[in-house]
Amino acid sequence: MINIIKHYRFWFLVSGTLLLIGIIALIAYGLNFGIDFKGGTLTQLKFAQTVPATQEIRQILLDSGFSDVIVQPAGEQSVIIRTGPQEKEEHDKLLQTLSDKYPGVEEEQFTSIGPVIGKELRSKAILQLVLVSLGIILYIAYAFRKVSKPVSSWKFGIAAVVALFHDLLIVIGAFALLGRFWGIEIDGLFVTALLTVLGFSVHDTIVVFDRIRENLRLSAGLDLSEIINNSINQTLVRSINTSLTVIFVLLALILFGGETIRYFVLALLIGITAGTYSSIFIASPLLLVWHKWSLRRKGF
Repeated sequence: MINIIKHYRFWFLVSGTLLLIGIIALIAYGLNFGIDFKGGTLTQLKFAQTVPATQEIRQILLDSGFSDVIVQPAGEQSVIIRTGPQEKEEHDKLLQTLSDKYPGVEEEQFTSIGPVIGKELRSKAILQLVLVSLGIILYIAYAFRKVSKPVSSWKFGIAAVVALFHDLLIVIGAFALLGRFWGIEIDGLFVTALLTVLGFSVHDTIVVFDRIRENLRLSAGLDLSEIINNSINQTLVRSINTSLTVIFVLLALILFGGETIRYFVLALLIGITAGTYSSIFIASPLLLVWHKWSLRRKGF
């Protein structure tokens, strides 16, 4: 049996280091928002023949006076071009520039989002994450309402949400670094990935918490640290196996799933890996640390 609880300070140190790097990156660089959040245009074009290299298309547009150009492949014969906000004349110029260079180019999709709408979408995304977190606290507090000693039911909820924010901050910090050094933008799919990570992570945490609740009833005479450690070990193999099956699928999607969903899948991969770690090494030990702190405050 692995004594995970004994080394909880080490697990907290690992998480603290990752969170510190992510928070510094977020403060220093911020997030590289895509057109969903800052406004801009998205144009999907289909080429009659072989699709040119994305860097070649980007350089042609930059030489023609366009700025903030991002080109991504979309299928075998199409590309997606993201730019800042454009008027109709600018968009027509973009199409004409590429049509002159590559005859037979067809426009498959054009989306334009103004900066006001982008700001509104950003606010709604933050609101969604806050509401989901509150809902999780209330649900876990209700589900564990019969647990009162030695850990109150609402502490299970708070510990789970702390672990969730741990996972979200790691994903957001990672994308702050990716946006700064690789130009990766976040869009609506990124928010979807964060919400998915929330659901997966809390599911994994609740499995461990439910075993702790059961063992509190069956092994009332044992020390809380031993109960929590036993509970983690009893669910460890299940948690790792469940996560690995998802991680293998996500790795396959990153390698073979196409450019348009690559960073959505990458966000899921980082978040689910962090969620598996936090449910085992952060959420459950946090209950013990909180309990010990409460005892010391009461003078025990």
